[in-house]
Amino acid sequence: MKLRLARHALGDAVVVAVEGELDLFTAPFLRDEVRDAIKQDGAKLVLDLQQLSFMDSSGLSVLIEAWRLATGEGGGVSLAAPQAPVARILRTTGLDRRIKVYSDVDSAVGEI
Repeated sequence: MKLRLARHALGDAVVVAVEGELDLFTAPFLRDEVRDAIKQDGAKLVLDLQQLSFMDSSGLSVLIEAWRLATGEGGGVSLAAPQAPVARILRTTGLDRRIKVYSDVDSAVGEI
């Protein structure tokens, strides 16, 4: 399955919806999208993971880079609505303690 990305503004944040599988092959596409979103739309970033079905360590690397870029610009990153397999990876690695995870996009935007 491919990776599909869609970006839109919501409040004072930019939301990037991630759909499909995030792995070694597709991670560079999300990395580029995140960099562009922060550069063009500001450093308050929400990654909507509701339709993300798989993520490996390459995807985790992109999330960490997104957090570093956004916080370096005075903003932050929130994750919204990860499916169970993705949420499990976030918990197992402890990344959910560094990047806040919310049940939906609106909650993530409201707290960033």
